[in-house]
Amino acid sequence: MTKAIEAALFLHLLGVAVWIGGMVFAHFCLRPALGDLTPQSRLPLWEAVFARFFNWVAGSVLVILLSGGFLLTQYGGAHAAWPLHAMAGLGIVMMLIFGHIRFAVFPRIRRAVQAQNWPDGARAVGTVRRLVVVNLVLGVVTVGTAVLSRGF
Repeated sequence: MTKAIEAALFLHLLGVAVWIGGMVFAHFCLRPALGDLTPQSRLPLWEAVFARFFNWVAGSVLVILLSGGFLLTQYGGAHAAWPLHAMAGLGIVMMLIFGHIRFAVFPRIRRAVQAQNWPDGARAVGTVRRLVVVNLVLGVVTVGTAVLSRGF
């Protein structure tokens, strides 16, 4: 394995760890902890958390996309083993879901907080929660594909 491949794999896995780890933290730790707060307290906090976290995810997505593209070319490109194409496809779907969350749903949260429209904000946060669960499942399947296909 060349140093370039090792570096790309390191960056790729680091990006995955930040993204999936952040989703696990937000969904399983932060969300339940915020459940006791009133919507007037909870929604501005979600807005602030998402504003920061989505910047980290955007950076991770860029790193994952670039390093994954490089790794795919190093392992055969269009002729690479099917698990590599499966991981790439799942990753692209996850990125599209993140893009929808960031550019369609998050602005609704931001507008609802600014207008103090707590029911609309709560609905938008619920949409984020459901999409994060989808991305968590896809992320786990993608990591499983990577680990279980090492012999290909």
